[in-house]
Amino acid sequence: MSDNFKLIQKNKKAYFNYEILEELECGMALQGTEVKSIREGKCSFSDSYIVIKSGELVLIGFLVQPYSHGNIFNHEPARNRKLLAHRMEIKKFQRKVNEKGLTIVPLEIYLKGNLVKMKIALARGKNVRDKKEAIKEKDMKIDARRQLKEMNY
Repeated sequence: MSDNFKLIQKNKKAYFNYEILEELECGMALQGTEVKSIREGKCSFSDSYIVIKSGELVLIGFLVQPYSHGNIFNHEPARNRKLLAHRMEIKKFQRKVNEKGLTIVPLEIYLKGNLVKMKIALARGKNVRDKKEAIKEKDMKIDARRQLKEMNY
């Protein structure tokens, strides 16, 4: 990545619970203290998702904690936020959500220069068997690393 890119937070739960099909980078419509709070890393993806209302992407359930040095003009932590994307991209996502029963989930929030950006994705929910396989694969990788480390000593 380039020098002006800084990852703030990654939605690990989305990568575990969903099969990611198509990604998109969006801007966010934020208030002043929200940007400062996000820069401090005071945000959470807990149970957040994205819906399309009247041709706009709306982020629901994304928590941005109040700014630590804020005053009475601090933002509301759990408000719905508008995501900024091109109209054609939104229409394409809308068609796929309606036709194929997919969902739109937030994946990452990061700074790109001075701008706060969010990577979102069209996703299909994984079933229990796929999740168990992912856990098994992760455990096998950890065991392999541990054995390599022991052999090197």
